[in-house]
Amino acid sequence: MWSPALRPPEIPPSRELSLEDWIRLPEDVGGELVGGRLMEEEMPDPIHGLAVSWLIAVLRSWLAGQGGFVFDSDVKVVVSPTGGRKPDVSVYLPGRPAPPRRGALREPPDIVVEVISASPRDERRDRVEKMTEYAGAGVRYYWLVDPALGSLEVFELDPSRRYVRALAATGGVIEAVPGCAGLTLDLDGLWAELARLAPEGEE
Repeated sequence: MWSPALRPPEIPPSRELSLEDWIRLPEDVGGELVGGRLMEEEMPDPIHGLAVSWLIAVLRSWLAGQGGFVFDSDVKVVVSPTGGRKPDVSVYLPGRPAPPRRGALREPPDIVVEVISASPRDERRDRVEKMTEYAGAGVRYYWLVDPALGSLEVFELDPSRRYVRALAATGGVIEAVPGCAGLTLDLDGLWAELARLAPEGEE
């Protein structure tokens, strides 16, 4: 049962912070760095967490034996001199130099995945704010997974560092994922996994 004694450290709203100070924050202090200010992260719910864990399992299985790296949302990614995010999933494809053992990821991942939460604020953050930041940082592929809509969108960076939608799907088995030769995404399997959770209103 939740107890006030277990409350995580609170983040002062819009607290000014340098990039290096953000990277060095203790693990129990959350938050993303936006324009030099520490901002509260979205609070994932079970459907969000289950979608993320499913995607990580699929991506790790695909990369097994090939190289590459898959990171979860605890890992910080530098997106600008005054900005840092904690994507739901970050992927480095085979052939890239090994990421650092400690600290933040300073070289842009090849793929960043965000699972969209239900609130309008979080949806705007993923679809507008983060999309702009990841494009500016040079992340080649940006995936948006929306459990509420049952949709997957894959955006690819063009030469002008703008995202162009390269894939949109709501179901089926996707065998041609942009930039991911040999990867198969069973979207019906993902939605079925999420549907195993209790309906809203039930505890």
